[in-house]
Amino acid sequence: MKIQVLTRIVVLFLIASSSLFAQQKEITLEEIWGGAFRTEGLDVLRSLDNGTQYSVLNYDRTNKASTIDVYNYTDGEKVQTLLNTNDLPGIEYIISYEFSDDESKLLLSTQLQQIYRRSSLGTFYVYDLNSKALTLVSENKIQEPTFTRDGTKVAYGYENNLYIKDLSDGKTIQITTDGKKNSIINGITDWVYEEEFAFVRAFDWNRAGDKLAYIKFDETEVPRFSMDVYKEGLYPTQQVFKYPKAGDPNAKVSLHIYDLATGKTNAINLSDYNSYYIPRIKWTNDSNILSAQLTNRHQNVVDLVFVNAQDNSTQLILEETDDAYIDITDNLTFLNDNSFIWTSEQSGWNHIYHYDKNGKLINQITDGEWEVTNFYGFDQNTGRIYYQSSENGSINRDVYSILRSGKNKVRLSNRTGTNSASFSADYTYFINTFSDTETPYTYTLHDSKTGKLLREIKDNSKLKDQLNDYVLSPKEFSTIRVNGNDLNMYMIKPKDFDPNKEYPLFMYQYSGPGSQQVANRWNGTNDYWHQMLAQQGYIIVCVDGRGTGLKGSDFKQVTQKELGKYEVEDQISAAQQLGALPYIDADRIGIWGWSYGGFMSSNCLFQGADTFAMAIAVAPVTSWRFYDTIYTERYMTTPQENPTGYDENSPITHVDKLEGDFLLVHGSADDNVHVQNTMRLIEALVQADKDFDWLIYPDKNHGIYGGNTRLHLYKKMTDFIAESLGEPKETLLKIKN
Repeated sequence: MKIQVLTRIVVLFLIASSSLFAQQKEITLEEIWGGAFRTEGLDVLRSLDNGTQYSVLNYDRTNKASTIDVYNYTDGEKVQTLLNTNDLPGIEYIISYEFSDDESKLLLSTQLQQIYRRSSLGTFYVYDLNSKALTLVSENKIQEPTFTRDGTKVAYGYENNLYIKDLSDGKTIQITTDGKKNSIINGITDWVYEEEFAFVRAFDWNRAGDKLAYIKFDETEVPRFSMDVYKEGLYPTQQVFKYPKAGDPNAKVSLHIYDLATGKTNAINLSDYNSYYIPRIKWTNDSNILSAQLTNRHQNVVDLVFVNAQDNSTQLILEETDDAYIDITDNLTFLNDNSFIWTSEQSGWNHIYHYDKNGKLINQITDGEWEVTNFYGFDQNTGRIYYQSSENGSINRDVYSILRSGKNKVRLSNRTGTNSASFSADYTYFINTFSDTETPYTYTLHDSKTGKLLREIKDNSKLKDQLNDYVLSPKEFSTIRVNGNDLNMYMIKPKDFDPNKEYPLFMYQYSGPGSQQVANRWNGTNDYWHQMLAQQGYIIVCVDGRGTGLKGSDFKQVTQKELGKYEVEDQISAAQQLGALPYIDADRIGIWGWSYGGFMSSNCLFQGADTFAMAIAVAPVTSWRFYDTIYTERYMTTPQENPTGYDENSPITHVDKLEGDFLLVHGSADDNVHVQNTMRLIEALVQADKDFDWLIYPDKNHGIYGGNTRLHLYKKMTDFIAESLGEPKETLLKIKN
């Protein structure tokens, strides 16, 4: 009798639970890729020099106009509208804007046409805030227009040459003439610099605005890569560009300084230094002293060199070496006395250092077994340095200030999750952006001395309320002990999770050097997809294995010369441990990833045939021999030096071990990870007589998007998971004894 009553209670509870979930909606792919869960933010936020106001780019949907509006920091009141595109004939909307240093002019970006990941061609205007005059910078589509500090001139790139427009008389001069497609580029980076050193504008004005330094790229000896472009014509065309694959010649780079007064250009001799690459140039606060960061081909030596523009002499200020490699950043900051802030991993963790103008170490400012993840700036008045770090746990980010002496550190953010800051020009205030896995992005104003909350600016409470109507599960953070290391992990379980059932496991990872996927931050689009899969009955897990970031240089650099070895071992071992849990079906474990993650998921399925039942690889590298020089050689050296490292960890080498279900996806116009990678893997699989599925998206790049593309892709992947791991709602089902 008691058993019957208990059974009845359990049944009633299950019915009630099912009724509760039935009232909530499940996420759909159409909503994810239709933009239903987009967050709001502060678009193109700029602090004004007065330190009391900031500007934001807004779009008025009612009047179909872009506006640049100014607000008070303290009360959030809109002070004025600097411009409205309805008042500017010929401009329908603005994509971005920049102030001149004296804030008398705005440089407006319109009609941008993407080239590669960071580069674009566009139509640009200068808007004079005093006279309200609007000036077209060039009739041509140009690149990277940049003001002099006084706002009287704009330098820009066009068809591989550099130009300067004088805004006072409207005259334009061409300062280089040898630019030629796929041969010589002046002042704009080539493909591999843009992608791997993460910058496009390779020129810089000095403080006085009378000298322009730039890098010249001679691509003559770099091999050409071509991609068919199909579109709708009868015959496809070809996109041809210079792309140096691992071990091949790079562009020869040289440094030049153009003097406006004389009209002459001087080439700077850097042959005494490690100058195979020039990943950064930046003028110091002295108008005659240019800094250049130089590195060798292995990228394990970085020379900071000062160039005297008066006599073209050079001086080695700082040299840093590492057994593996050194990351290039934008953190180099010059103080009034030309001493400088520098970040480095020389202690084993990324920290902030202060050097005098001659390169003598004054002191290490931050220290500890945690990473400085962003450098925000230095307040000359208070002597305080502002930065972001992982001190509160590697999955979190906080904002701090500290004296230049390394004393009196203050935690300025007060919520555990991901915090980032945008400081007012005088460092009186900062706008903090916060999110965690349960909280969409919120924007709040704080006092920079204490971190005290002054006011709420914007949140995404509407989105939060909207999501309350959906079936969502929390991300459960933990660590998993794998191969002697505690690896960060998150798990998403179905909302109606029952520990007495067995669930299929679907793993997600990226795993590239220094990367992080397990982080306490708000959802990306893949997170919504993973939530959708969880509510269909899958357990989702992500593990950041060896080689990923935020756990010190030793942890990150263990994969040196062996990309795909230790990372694969960790994913396989983690899957095996998880498969031993009573609520996970060890026979139904899948894994997926994109780019480096696709390289990994392929390797995991092939090398872990007894562990993984299926894998999806999107836009994967399949051999590092096919990828570019700067990224690949940083971690692998060249294939001539390290052939076994390249070949033994390539998925192509392990195709004969494939037993599970495999879906391979690529865009035919991927300029980054070429479709060649997938074609070579397909051929190897065919010759090994292996069954698999593959899908090519015509004319799509590494992101595989545009129109209905992403929706189609994610439908395909969702269906493939269901076919490979079983229909979870019908097959979850085994009750453990």
